[in-house]
Amino acid sequence: QLQASGGGSVQAGESLRLSCRASGFSISNTHMAWYRQAPGKERERVARITNVGGTNYADSVKGRFTISGDNAKETVYLQMHSLKPEDTAVYYCAARLGSTAATKVADYTYWGQGTQVTVSS
Repeated sequence: QLQASGGGSVQAGESLRLSCRASGFSISNTHMAWYRQAPGKERERVARITNVGGTNYADSVKGRFTISGDNAKETVYLQMHSLKPEDTAVYYCAARLGSTAATKVADYTYWGQGTQVTVSS
């Protein structure tokens, strides 16, 4: 239902763009988010876009990451700039169907398979 792609290995300061393509449902009027999970750490939400286009970000990525959606392509993106070694993690996209916003991991209906982002110093 969600296919994530775009991860890779980069140097600190470089950029990557992650993509998450939805199938079987429309991302319009859907709450979408990007999470990440580093080894030994809990999954954390880094960015979300609401069903009406509002966005918010974790403090650790504000000003560096941008979440956006293309309804025509049924795809949500995470543009990441000025990457740091601490951004290294597996990144997951998530979707919550319906009008109620998600507040925790369990609220999301679908999850992508994860894409690895590795940032070296």
